Amino acid sequence: MNHPAADALAIRHADREALATALTEARTRLLALWQAYGRALAGGGWQVRYLGELNPPLWELGHIAWFEEHWIGRNPQRHLGVAADPDVARAAAWLPAADALYNSSRVAHTRRWHLDLPDEHRTLRYAAAVRERTLALLAHTASDDASLYFHRLALHHEEMHCEAWVYMAQTLGIALDGAAAQDRPAPGGPAGDWALPAQTITLGHRGAGFAFDNECGAHEVAVDAFTIDRSAVNWARYLPFVDAGGYEDARWWTPEGWAWRQRQPAARPRHLSPDDEHGGWKRAVFGRWQPVDPDAAAVHLSAHEAQAWCRWAGRRLPTEAEWACAAERAGADRGAFAWGQVWEWTASPFVPYPGFEPHPYRDYSMPWFDGRPVLRGASFATSSRLRHSAYRNYFPADRNDIFAGFRSCAI
Repeated sequence: MNHPAADALAIRHADREALATALTEARTRLLALWQAYGRALAGGGWQVRYLGELNPPLWELGHIAWFEEHWIGRNPQRHLGVAADPDVARAAAWLPAADALYNSSRVAHTRRWHLDLPDEHRTLRYAAAVRERTLALLAHTASDDASLYFHRLALHHEEMHCEAWVYMAQTLGIALDGAAAQDRPAPGGPAGDWALPAQTITLGHRGAGFAFDNECGAHEVAVDAFTIDRSAVNWARYLPFVDAGGYEDARWWTPEGWAWRQRQPAARPRHLSPDDEHGGWKRAVFGRWQPVDPDAAAVHLSAHEAQAWCRWAGRRLPTEAEWACAAERAGADRGAFAWGQVWEWTASPFVPYPGFEPHPYRDYSMPWFDGRPVLRGASFATSSRLRHSAYRNYFPADRNDIFAGFRSCAI
């Protein structure tokens, strides 16, 4: 088995041929997910109920194509990479009115449910036409990082949306096959703690290859000695907190967490229910109830739930630097520090690294430096090409629809 970051490291330095293959593989997965949604939603006009954590699938498919065309096919400065002017004049879109429909920076989330969108067949033709143009341009693109930057960005953007569609399938109870979901049982990771000495590490990207703007700005961070879980907290460790009434005891929760808890419909994690037939707990997985695997990483937990468990257990969440330190020190030794089952909440807010400069896609990072926490790692639904140990994910602390859990540190 490859180390979880091997494919991600390779794609950040990929040449034209490797990128073309990756783009094709990503599109295959996207269309497999689309077919699964079609089986569930096409008869109802592709409508899903409004939730702040979802996008309408028909809108999202068009947005993926629009993003790719906007930054590659229509971008006369695509060869400049991060030096490109984001506001440079562009040629017309393949699909008329695409800018008015699919620009996520300008089309408010609530409006996406009320747009007069092209139908499924025209949207799929749009995506196919854009991809054909992208691959044709890629074949004649120079091999330097700047020239390939937007192709790498479009690939990562599409794979992020693939993962978001798996989140949405879980939320809506839509059945997915293994190929579409990349679904597989989360193996039990190594048990116990790992004690690490005080050390200085480098956070942030420097040198060649692709990086997201919030990863740039390499800087040294002094990390005190700490002791961290070798694996994400599993259900066997988490459920005793639920069984002990932890969801009904305000002393374990931060004020913000307790306010969030009071808004929830049940005193237990999302998608969990008591298993009256077999005892214990069962979990809804893509619309099917399954017994909870005690060895699997606890998932669909908000940052508030992670913090509450830590207080109850006499532990704490790791900082982003501690998580990165452990991942780097472990290297390919999965027995020392296993990650990749679930996204992992950290105690660190999502802030820019020193000297931060936004890349042309201005809305990727800048709007979200608002105090939300950083998540590190990956989930089972994350493409192997996104499983980079330096990747910084960031969601509001109350999100529990994503495949997120946590690991803890000793106090």
